[in-house]
Amino acid sequence: MASAPRAVEAPYKVDISRGRNIGRVSSEWFSRPADERFLSLSALYQSVRQRAYRATTRIVESKAVRVEARSDNTERLTLLVPGSDAPIAPTNWSFGQLSSLVGAPASYLRSLPAALAGINLQHGLLAHRAEQVKLLSTDDGRTELRAVTGPDYGRIWDHELVGAVMKIAGDGTGDTRWKVPGVLDWGSMLYNPHVDVSEETTTLYASDRDVFLFLVDDTHPIEAGKLANGEPDLFFRGFYCWNSEVGSKALGIATFYLRAVCMNRNLWGVENFEEISIRHSKLAANRFAHQAAPALERFADSSPRTFIDGIATARARIVARSDEDRETFLRTRGFSKAETGKIIATVLAEEGHPPASLFDFVQGITAHARGRAQQDQRLEVEGRARRLLEKAH
Repeated sequence: MASAPRAVEAPYKVDISRGRNIGRVSSEWFSRPADERFLSLSALYQSVRQRAYRATTRIVESKAVRVEARSDNTERLTLLVPGSDAPIAPTNWSFGQLSSLVGAPASYLRSLPAALAGINLQHGLLAHRAEQVKLLSTDDGRTELRAVTGPDYGRIWDHELVGAVMKIAGDGTGDTRWKVPGVLDWGSMLYNPHVDVSEETTTLYASDRDVFLFLVDDTHPIEAGKLANGEPDLFFRGFYCWNSEVGSKALGIATFYLRAVCMNRNLWGVENFEEISIRHSKLAANRFAHQAAPALERFADSSPRTFIDGIATARARIVARSDEDRETFLRTRGFSKAETGKIIATVLAEEGHPPASLFDFVQGITAHARGRAQQDQRLEVEGRARRLLEKAH
């Protein structure tokens, strides 16, 4: 990786009225308890690597699995499986997977006494039309069943994703240019990239069923043109990624440019959002090695030149010079008369002039999308703005 330019030492002014607002990281931030928050990538890696080290994977005949109600705990079920010397206790997640596998509602089985729930599960396993299941168990003082999947489930381990991120981000705390993000001050609209990593600010998470990481290169802001008042329009790069080795979600990586991150970890002023996802199918590990991990490295090493040039081209490309041109431009792209008026008014209010360039219209459409209450509608309108910007490249 080429040496990074000198990092900024002070907070810098940002304008978050442009671009998208994305709440995915904020949702993670709100929902994670203290024991799922990590202060460095090395601490996160050690935690998820240790549980993988203690893990055992077995592919067994479903009809060979025996379900028993614990005599010392009538509310707890255990499984006896070929190849295991001790009973295996399902987690809440794996119990749900097991119930789904045999076509039984997990919520209903949980409401039954353990013995009766065990009888239902046993019947389902004996009648299960698929002959084999893949079990992931972990021995951590007691043997625990973490996942129940089909035999062709292609597991990508959580530590593999964290390890791939560490190759570009080190510890994620400022030892490289990629780090846990800073915080936007709403009063001054100054973004401060230099914030200590704590349980309140961290964006490195792991639970018993997943990992989620969000990092940015916010000490090296990129100027991508000027604002209406002549100040620089500053961006920085960011990405988040996620995985579940027990099957609760696919592996995914999202890369983008953004203008700020606030205290509750909402992303503001997002541009050029791109996402890839890999299902845990039979060849998932190969796809991760040959697609996802290299894509992350390419983004980390890439020059922002293409992004900057695309915005510059969009700013220079005049597509409307009169009110009639503006209305025609939007109406021919599927916007109603009312929407057209709102988009034009938004640009006028935020930029101080009616939309003329392709970039003006993209910003106006994106701002209009933020006002949509329904997420599907918002994404559809944002997609139209993104496609317009792509035409400028």
